[in-house]
Amino acid sequence: MSKKAIQPEDLYDYQWVSDPSIHPDGSIAYMHKIIDREHNQYKTHIYYISADRKHTKRITDGDYDTAPSWSPDGRYLAFIRKTDKKPQLWILDYTSGSMTPYSKLERGIGFFRWSPDGRSIIMTSRVIGEYEKQAHLPDRGHIVERTTPKAEGSGLWNGTYQHLFLLELQHRQIKQLTSGEFDASYPVWSPDGTEISYLAQKKPSIIYSDMDLVFYNDLYTLNMASEQTELQTRHDLTISQFAYAPDGQSWTCIANNREYGSGTQNQVYRVDRSTGQIDSLTPYSDIQFGNFILNDMKSAAAIPGPIYDIDGQSVYVLGTYQGSVDIYRITNQGTCTAITTGGKDIHQLVVAPQGDRFVALIADANHPYELVELPVDPVAHHLSSDPYRLTHTADLWLSQHEVSIPESFWYTHEDGIKIQGWLMKPVQVTDNSDNIPLILQIHGGPHAMISDVYSHEMQTLVSQGYAVLMLNPRGSFGYGQHFAQACRQDFGGGDYRDLIEAVNHVLQHHPQLDEQRLGICGGSYGGLMVNWIIAHDHRFRVAVTQRCISNWISFYGISDIGISYTEGIVGGNPWEDFDQLWSQSPLAHVQHINTPLLIIHGEQDMRCPIEQSEQLYTALKRQGKQTKMVRYPDSNHTVLKSGKPSYRVDLLSHVNDWVKQHIHFPIEVNP
Repeated sequence: MSKKAIQPEDLYDYQWVSDPSIHPDGSIAYMHKIIDREHNQYKTHIYYISADRKHTKRITDGDYDTAPSWSPDGRYLAFIRKTDKKPQLWILDYTSGSMTPYSKLERGIGFFRWSPDGRSIIMTSRVIGEYEKQAHLPDRGHIVERTTPKAEGSGLWNGTYQHLFLLELQHRQIKQLTSGEFDASYPVWSPDGTEISYLAQKKPSIIYSDMDLVFYNDLYTLNMASEQTELQTRHDLTISQFAYAPDGQSWTCIANNREYGSGTQNQVYRVDRSTGQIDSLTPYSDIQFGNFILNDMKSAAAIPGPIYDIDGQSVYVLGTYQGSVDIYRITNQGTCTAITTGGKDIHQLVVAPQGDRFVALIADANHPYELVELPVDPVAHHLSSDPYRLTHTADLWLSQHEVSIPESFWYTHEDGIKIQGWLMKPVQVTDNSDNIPLILQIHGGPHAMISDVYSHEMQTLVSQGYAVLMLNPRGSFGYGQHFAQACRQDFGGGDYRDLIEAVNHVLQHHPQLDEQRLGICGGSYGGLMVNWIIAHDHRFRVAVTQRCISNWISFYGISDIGISYTEGIVGGNPWEDFDQLWSQSPLAHVQHINTPLLIIHGEQDMRCPIEQSEQLYTALKRQGKQTKMVRYPDSNHTVLKSGKPSYRVDLLSHVNDWVKQHIHFPIEVNP
C-alpha cells in the first residue's frame, strides 16, 4: 500500500500524551489529548498504564482533565478538571473509583503538589489586591499604573496576583498562605513537610521601585508552623526551577544571572542554607540547562526541575545542546555527565520512588512525543537497559504516511563560527531528481533552538515537494554562552549572514536543489528575520512571515517584552536611539521588498502585537506589492502550536497555497 503525503488537516488525527505520574507500585497515570473536530477544541483525559505494562485504560470521566499526580501512598490521584472555564482540584479515590471536587476557588487553580505525608496539597490561585479592586471596577475605566500592564497568554493585567493556598484534605479546608503585590509560584515541599519553598519577585528596597523593569526572582521559604517567610537568595538570579536536597539543607536551582539579558544561558546553582553561599556547579558548560527546543507538536506541559538521586550526591536535569535535549547527571562537585545522548527532545521527566527508572516524554526525527520508560542503575548512574516505549499513539498513523527524515550538517562561517543545520528532502526524491525548490525556515527566539524532531509544520511543507532548510544561527541556545549572546545588539548582522551562508552551503553541496526557486518562512524572531532578509536579498521568490516584528520604534511600547527585548536585541530606546532603531526596522526598508509576502498573525498577540504586521501590510499594499494578510481572532502568539485546531490547519493550508502559487514564478520587481 502506497503511503500518503502529510497534509495540514492531518493535525486532527494526532494524539498527545504528557504529565506522567508514577504510582508506588510502578503503574503510571498520564494525560491524553485529542482534537474534537466537531466542536473545534481539545479534549484531555487521564489514562492509566498497569504496573506490568500490559493494560492501558482511561480512569477519569471528564473531558478536560489534566495534571494527574499520585498521593505518596498511592491511594489517591489528584488532578485538575476544568468546569465552567475554571480549573479546580479533583481527587480520585483509586480504591473506590469515586471522584470528588476539592476546590472551589473563585479563579480556579494553576499548580499543585502533594505534601510528603499525603495529608495536604499546596496550590496556586490568583487573587485581586485591595487597590486593584478599585482600579478594575467593571463599570469604570481601568486604571493603569504598571509599566507593563499586559502579558502574552493572559492578556491585559486584571489586577490579580498569584498566591499559595493550602488544602487540608481531612476537613477539606483551604487557607491562603501568601498575600501582597507579588506573584508566588512553583511551590515545593521540604522533604520533612515542615516548610514550603517558592519563587517570587518582591520589592526588597527603594532601589527596585519598578518591579516590571527587574528580571530577577528569589527563593523564599515559608515555615508551616510559624507562617514566617525567609528570603534564601540575594536578588541576582532568574530562577526557573529548583529542588530541595534530601536533607533539606540546600537547594539546586536552574537559573541565570541575566548578564547578557535574555541571551544568558542557564547554569545549575547550589544554594546552601546554613551559609547563604550560592555557587554555580556548571560555570563553563556550553549546555543550556532546561528544554529550549521549539516544536509545534509539544503539549503545553510543565518542565521538570532538578531530580535528586537516592543518595543525594547528584541531580538529574534536562539540558539543551547541539540540536538535542538529553538527561544530564551533575554531582555536588560539578561533574556533568550525559545519561542519554543525541537525536531527541526530552520534554518531561519523572523518576520512580525507588530511583530505578525514569519516565520521560520523548520525540525524535521519526516520531512525535510519546511516553518512554528509561531503566537506570541508581548506584552506577547510567541506563541499565534499553528504553521502553509506553505509548504508541502515532504508530498506525505514521505507518500510513510519508515522513521525511532531516539530514544533519555543519558548516563553518567565514568568521570561524560553526553552525548546525538540517536539510529535509521530499520522500519521493531519487538520485535523478533535480530542480527541487528550497524553503529556508527560521526559528523564533532567537534564544531557543530548532532540531530534527518530528514537526507537523515541517512535514506539511516537505510533502508539497519542497526541501526545507532549518538551522540554529548565532543567538540560538545550546552552543555556548558566546554563541547565545552573539546576535544581541547586532541584529541583521551575524545572524543574517549565518542564514544566507547556510542557503549558499546547501545549494553548493546539493545540486538537486534549484537556486532559482527559493522560499523563506519564519515566525516571531524568525518572522522578523524574514522581513529583514527579503528587504536585503532578492533571490527569494516567495516569503511567509508569522507573528512578526516590523518596527522597533512602536514595538518598544506595545509588546509585553518591548523594553527589555528592544534594548537587548537592537540596543537602544526610541527617544535616545531613534535613528538606530528605525534603521534596523524592516519597515524602514519596505520599499526594497519585492518578494510576494504572506503575513499571518493572531489578533490577541501580546508578545508581537498585530499592529506590527498591520504596518508592514499597509506599507506593502500602498506600494502595490504582492501581499496578503491572514488574521486569527482570539488567538495569541502561540496560534500555530496551541490555537484552535481549525486555525492551525487553516494557517498551514494558507502557507502551502501561497508557496505553491509563487515558488514557480520569478519575482516581478516594481519600479
